Amino acid sequence: MARYTGPKTRISRIFGEPILGNGKYLTKNSFPPGQHGPSKRRKAPGEYALQLKEKQKAKYTYGLLERQFRKTFEEASRIGGVTGENLIKLLEARLDNTVFRLGIAPSRPAARQLVAHKHVTVNGEVVNIPSFRLKAGDSISLKDKSRGNTSVTSAIRGKNPKFSWLDWNEAELTGTFIALPERESVPENIKEQLIVELYSK
Repeated sequence: MARYTGPKTRISRIFGEPILGNGKYLTKNSFPPGQHGPSKRRKAPGEYALQLKEKQKAKYTYGLLERQFRKTFEEASRIGGVTGENLIKLLEARLDNTVFRLGIAPSRPAARQLVAHKHVTVNGEVVNIPSFRLKAGDSISLKDKSRGNTSVTSAIRGKNPKFSWLDWNEAELTGTFIALPERESVPENIKEQLIVELYSK
């Protein structure tokens, strides 16, 4: 199960946003990484560079490598409607992302680990595939045995109320995937149209 395991602050500095981690070092060291530091004059990026950077940002944000990301894009392009918006919707419907959005895990990598270690159930059945695609009405919860594990439950912080496409029952530690989100409801700063233009070349 491949994933990025390198330095997170470096990735955040490349994009100038805390897409991995909390970004607490960005205020002190926000310029892009490189041996010449902030003093070297950098060329203005071209059209292709901007498109590629946006794709890389989406991949790092949602924790996908190239093959899986491209397959998701191809699926989004087959669905009727705006391809870029469909891409974001499909990424948001991933199980690991939803576990993170529900506040069961503090980050997407932590959510991926919870799912892979069989702590999470969907409609009462254990699912250990982080990329599992949720459908409207699916119920997400912790396995009964995992509810007694303090290392798992201590990280639960509950759902942010702005994620209107999800419902969270704190008493039962159960969430519901209500529907695919509208693009304007997703807070990630991703210009998905640039990704569409890149793959359309």
